Amino acid sequence: MNKLNVEQFREMLRSGCANLENHASEINTLNVFPVPDGDTGTNMSMTFTNGYNEAMKCTSDSLSDVAKAFSRGLLMGARGNSGVITSQIFRGFYQHIEGKEEIETGDISLAFENGARVAYKAIMKPVEGTILTVIREASWYANHDYETEPFDLEMYFAKLVQYSRESLERTPEYLPVLKEVGVVDSGGSGLLRILEGFKAYIDGQPIDFAEKKEETEVNPALMLENEEFGYCTEFIVRLDENIVKTFDEKILKKKLTDMGGESLVVVKDDDLVKVHVHTLKPGDALNIGQRYGEFIKLKIENMQEQHSTIIANAGAEPKKKQEEAKEEVKEEEKVVKEAKKYGIVAVAAGEGLTKLFYDLGADVVVSGGQTMNPSTEDFVKVVNELDNCENIFIFPNNSNIILAAKQCQSVMSDRNIYVMETKSIQAGLSAVGMFDPEGETASIINDLNEVIANVDASSITYAIKDTTFEGVEVKEGDYMAITGKGIICSGKDRKKVLIALLDRLFRNDEKELLTLIVGQDVNEDEVNEIREYVTNKSPFELEVINGGQPVYSYLIGLE
Repeated sequence: MNKLNVEQFREMLRSGCANLENHASEINTLNVFPVPDGDTGTNMSMTFTNGYNEAMKCTSDSLSDVAKAFSRGLLMGARGNSGVITSQIFRGFYQHIEGKEEIETGDISLAFENGARVAYKAIMKPVEGTILTVIREASWYANHDYETEPFDLEMYFAKLVQYSRESLERTPEYLPVLKEVGVVDSGGSGLLRILEGFKAYIDGQPIDFAEKKEETEVNPALMLENEEFGYCTEFIVRLDENIVKTFDEKILKKKLTDMGGESLVVVKDDDLVKVHVHTLKPGDALNIGQRYGEFIKLKIENMQEQHSTIIANAGAEPKKKQEEAKEEVKEEEKVVKEAKKYGIVAVAAGEGLTKLFYDLGADVVVSGGQTMNPSTEDFVKVVNELDNCENIFIFPNNSNIILAAKQCQSVMSDRNIYVMETKSIQAGLSAVGMFDPEGETASIINDLNEVIANVDASSITYAIKDTTFEGVEVKEGDYMAITGKGIICSGKDRKKVLIALLDRLFRNDEKELLTLIVGQDVNEDEVNEIREYVTNKSPFELEVINGGQPVYSYLIGLE
């Protein structure tokens, strides 16, 4: 085979998309830290699926048009750093084949090389040993071989996959932390799966989507002690039009399982999703469901008391609390938007954190964080909603969300958008809290950067696998104390692990305020014990916040 037409191009994308999705969970496990938010595979799969869906929706018979739709879909659906870089690789790919109705081996070879160049340019500080290295080395070597002695598409993709695999195997040489933990780069692994899918189609053996299996993994920190207690929660959600094409039942099941759900059933039919779950926290289940669209039916029954009273207003409760927190004054049939100089967008997960960001002055809080990175399109949507604001400040509050926010900034170049590089919720809260709505833009940016730089962020979460990181041995199920980019200690007793971390933080004589953000799995007795310990042992002023965040039992800020 020496050429691809539009239909063959579509089928090649499908094979790549399927292979990536089929291996998403495996890619997630390649996270350097053994934390439960390793989501590179999920981010890349959702990004690529969004691009593939846009390519399939394009009714044009022009390969160039389909490639453009694919590139645009990737751009808007990009999640996490790996997703953004993937979108940039195929943006460069499209730029080279624009206007072509068929693409030959030479076109594809140069297109991938251009994709590598565009991806590198999109990243302010490219890091070697990542997906960037894999696409650069593989595309260069494959094109070098082709220019030396031209060959067909089968040989080109054989070489591209071979060089990608070899480059991926070398990533630990660039990043010693990969070698220590015994993994290769997760983003590079995702790219290899895409290219393997492409090769499989070219070889006449396209890869299909695997059947979705029931998720059985349960967060050990959040397991219910007795299933017969709690609430039988059922609801039907009509999926938002921007979510319906990329909706993944596995992701929703994982979220509901992680918050302590049992007897879980999730069924999708067109744009409707029906959920049945037993949980001690029905409000958390409803919060998760509402992120996907609007409720059209819901029911909650108290199993402990064996009554079947339907809580008719339960579905409205999360939304009601958001509205109360935002303190919006709406007329019955008309919302009047007052012109504002500044609009604030923050990213957070958990009802407590969401409310707190609204209380501090955020105009919109995008749902997401460690366990679900919002896409570029999510940011574009909320910026469009703030059409009454002259300037928009975005606080991503996670290092893996910054690139998607900046991609929104690039897409909406006609708006004044400023992305503050808050890499943690702790830094985001401090920055939003110090935002001066009366100040000048340049002065605000300088002040916020100083605030962000002054925040030291730490956390307590649990390990999903055995590993050794910088001399610290970690066992699956252990709680870990993480500060900066290092694991301080780990153990089975969460309180002891937290105290060990606090003792280390107490040595800092340059800080004054310690903020403790409590997650959804921590009880009040433990919080009171920690409060007393900090009060008696440290020189810091203590602020305790009920964040209600998933995955991370504690987020600690020191400033």
